[in-house]
Amino acid sequence: MEKIVIDGATGFSQILVGERLANVMQYLPQNRVFVITDSNLASLYQEEFPDYPVFIVDPGEASKDFDVMIRIWHWLLEQGADRTSFILAIGGGVVCDLAGFVASTFMRGIGFGFVATSLLAQVDASVGGKNGVNLGGYKNIIGTFTQPSFVICDTQMLRTLPGEEYCNGMAEVIKHALIKDADKLDFLKENRAALLNRDSAAINEIVSRSVKIKAAVVQADERETGQRRLLNFGHTWGHAIEKVYKIPHGQAVSLGMIFACELSVHMGYLAPAFVSEIAELLDQYGLPVQRDLDKKMVFEALLKDKKKENRSIHYVLLKKPGEAFVEELSVKYLEEFVFESN
Repeated sequence: MEKIVIDGATGFSQILVGERLANVMQYLPQNRVFVITDSNLASLYQEEFPDYPVFIVDPGEASKDFDVMIRIWHWLLEQGADRTSFILAIGGGVVCDLAGFVASTFMRGIGFGFVATSLLAQVDASVGGKNGVNLGGYKNIIGTFTQPSFVICDTQMLRTLPGEEYCNGMAEVIKHALIKDADKLDFLKENRAALLNRDSAAINEIVSRSVKIKAAVVQADERETGQRRLLNFGHTWGHAIEKVYKIPHGQAVSLGMIFACELSVHMGYLAPAFVSEIAELLDQYGLPVQRDLDKKMVFEALLKDKKKENRSIHYVLLKKPGEAFVEELSVKYLEEFVFESN
């Protein structure tokens, strides 16, 4: 097991890579604990859950919704939860986002921790203190910055993760390599077979490296006013595609990263050969690199992205793999690129 720490203004958080669900009790407080999970995880692992009240949501992005959140708040009240209670989320990104937001707002904030069960949650969604719900299909428009007390990344649980969901997580793994760790790209290329076969040592390596990258960025810029924006690489265009086409997050981010690379080439920052190299790696991990899009609908969705400020947007671009940066672009410039590019 490896422990990685974030000690910031919104709380102290320890991320435990390789720890097991079976050991979660040693990280829980003595206070009353309430568990939030989804029906897929409950069917597979509920017998291994600690013996506390459990609220089960439907799997999928639709559960990051105010109606679901209100039901959980009512359930907590009915169960006798108070300001000393603690929420344990056991699940993927949706469960962690939802439970973190519920905990951050219930009685003005109670403690919470995660057992992250998907690759996407382990390398991204559960780490860093962002918690949120969607509004009208727009991703994470309502949310908070509050650190979980702990995140257990039980990589053994990835063995039961559906193949598509595993590939979705790889999009975030590749994103971290592209923005901060070019050597990790070589590891992903050289160990593709082991990673696709879910070899424990290879998985622990990529999860650990991703968590260290995200933890360092979050520690430096907890509330996303500067460096933390780098973590949005591929997400601006990707979130818009996800909103319009309702495709899985990792697939949308993959398409968004290709868009960001092509924009970087257009602006003279990135050599064109890198786009093909990145697209080939994404394809090797089962992620899409092109799709017929209704550009008008996607662009309209992009205009409601929470990263837009007035008539500009902070866009994450690449100079080369491992070297990302943020540039403020006008909405007009982006619009011209979208509709004039092939």
